[in-house]
Amino acid sequence: MLTYRALLVVGALLAFAGQSHSWRPCTDLLPLDLLARVLPQPGQATSTQVQVVQSRGSRGLRLAGAMTTSLSFPASQIFTNCDFFPAEYSLVTTFKMPRLKEKRNEYIFSMVGEKADPLLLGLRVSQNGVHLLVNYPSTGRRSRISFHEVRLDNNRWHTMVLAVTGLHVALTIDCGLTLELTQAHPFPAALSTRGSRVFIGNRRRRTGRFSGLLRQLVLLPGSDATSRLCPSSDPHLAELVVPQVLMSTPLRLDWPGPVYPYEAGATVTSGSRPPCSRAEEGQLWFDVPRKSVLMCNGVTWKSFFGVSERLDYVEDFQDLFTFSETFDIEVFSIPSAGLFLAAANRDSGPGSGIYRWTNGSFGLYQNISTQEARAWKHFSINGQSFLVVANSREVEPELSVIYRWNGRRGRFVRHQTLETHAAVDWEAFHMHNHSFLVVANHRRARDSNHNINSVIYRWNPKSKLFEVNQTLSTSGAYDWEFFTIGPYHFLVVANTFNGQTTAILSTIYVWLDGCFQSFQNIPTLGATDWETFEIDGRFFLAVANSQKVSVRSPSLYSINSTVYELSTISWTFIRFQDILTHSALDWEFFTVGQEKFLVVANSHDGRSYTLNSVVYRWQGFEGFVPVHSLLTFGCRDWEHFITDRGSFLVYSSATSRLSKVFKLRTY
Repeated sequence: MLTYRALLVVGALLAFAGQSHSWRPCTDLLPLDLLARVLPQPGQATSTQVQVVQSRGSRGLRLAGAMTTSLSFPASQIFTNCDFFPAEYSLVTTFKMPRLKEKRNEYIFSMVGEKADPLLLGLRVSQNGVHLLVNYPSTGRRSRISFHEVRLDNNRWHTMVLAVTGLHVALTIDCGLTLELTQAHPFPAALSTRGSRVFIGNRRRRTGRFSGLLRQLVLLPGSDATSRLCPSSDPHLAELVVPQVLMSTPLRLDWPGPVYPYEAGATVTSGSRPPCSRAEEGQLWFDVPRKSVLMCNGVTWKSFFGVSERLDYVEDFQDLFTFSETFDIEVFSIPSAGLFLAAANRDSGPGSGIYRWTNGSFGLYQNISTQEARAWKHFSINGQSFLVVANSREVEPELSVIYRWNGRRGRFVRHQTLETHAAVDWEAFHMHNHSFLVVANHRRARDSNHNINSVIYRWNPKSKLFEVNQTLSTSGAYDWEFFTIGPYHFLVVANTFNGQTTAILSTIYVWLDGCFQSFQNIPTLGATDWETFEIDGRFFLAVANSQKVSVRSPSLYSINSTVYELSTISWTFIRFQDILTHSALDWEFFTVGQEKFLVVANSHDGRSYTLNSVVYRWQGFEGFVPVHSLLTFGCRDWEHFITDRGSFLVYSSATSRLSKVFKLRTY
């Protein structure tokens, strides 16, 4: 909570000048809705300067006119008791903006002198930063406080809180980590607002006008608004004060206010099947023969309403021959480059293959040198694509490698090496405007110790490299899974073996106070994979248990794997369903139309590696029930992917060079 130093100073100035004999703040200490002040009141004509646009389910204002003078009001409307801007305050704004060109700046808010056009105060955004501009009256100079590497121009809604107190300026995006900067000089205690105007989405010039959607713009004098908004069940759209016309509930027919020009961020086309790429994402297509409306998800057209497709059967589609046995596959897309599959191959000699989807099948595209690769993970940072490999060969030094996509060469090139220990898995995630990687270190080579640390790395935007952020104690770590529920972020590890037994605890961690802390321990049996998914607002975690091993009893491979559900009463994951599996190594959740499925990678039953891996369908109260059995050979990993030719499953074989692609036939 901020202090009231500025208000006290202003009160003293007024008393000294004889304008007041008692202390009064310059404005109310309540949230001031700046956005509502530029909208016509009931009974007034509708402004042609703004349009109401609905995008991604929420409404915002778009500046539509060529001139922006009407999107302003005299500062005296809010500073009613004196002519000074508070020295301690918060600015809260919710907005959605398109990609910006390099070096382009757009103003969300500004306060400008009435006559000489000096910028007294301004909040603007750029391609990768947020900037507060302040004019210091004592020196006549202008200062700029910039938060760099804050990328908000991604066509998504964001709620931003900028809090100023003394020397400190704090920025919070989507209720995430708070970034703080210290100024050389405190915010001016006597920034005069006399004769000035407040402008919304511009600074009284045509240049720098805000091109996105504004949903909320609030000034809160004297306090930090973050605690009023966070935590939030929807941090991207956290609300302090939103104008009535932008509220999510439909307007009543007897609504007394003005009716604004309204549009939705989607178009509907008909005729033959149009292209579907990231450029058409969110657009609608009416399929006349099927009498169905479909939406482009950035890859393919999916039924929006009408007749929903259902899974009929699974058919063999492609034999994928790899350099050697394949422990893991990663399917991913690179804009303008296409759909790819990375195979983590066992043998170090030939390395691992990257395959590209061309003319309806995967073909070899690039070969990368790896050291007994166990897993690949694709991720993006600011539009740049990366691949990281988990190398498990126990030689000194043990290094896993991050590769970067070089668009000019059309190849992945080496970017960074990280020391790992028999690495089995990587997980990549983005949280609070920061990018992270976490490695599953399985065992230390020099002493064969499974009880070692796994490491979380954080991306340094200045050096463009990952740096150690936190270590977590694990036991034969095999898999990491990151997931978010409401405002909370979680990591769960699959602990496989502690040197004595596979009957050990796997741990769920929650992000609190700037680090991951233990949230819940779950008993597992040689856990090899976690899969998280949501069905109708219910959150689930499925663990793949591979084997029951101890030094005193024979190994068991046909054991239960378990689906857990988050209890909203105890706020813990509780057992929902046990499913008999055979040395399960992976779960994959996918959807077809409105139906939800889980497929398990059954790898070994104690006698054979040739087994049926099973597809289960969600049946509500009954849980997951088996619907399809697929013959697999040493099945290690499943991936689901979608192309313009339909929906597919692909599995990797840890006992053969042959992996297989299946097509999901629907009706």
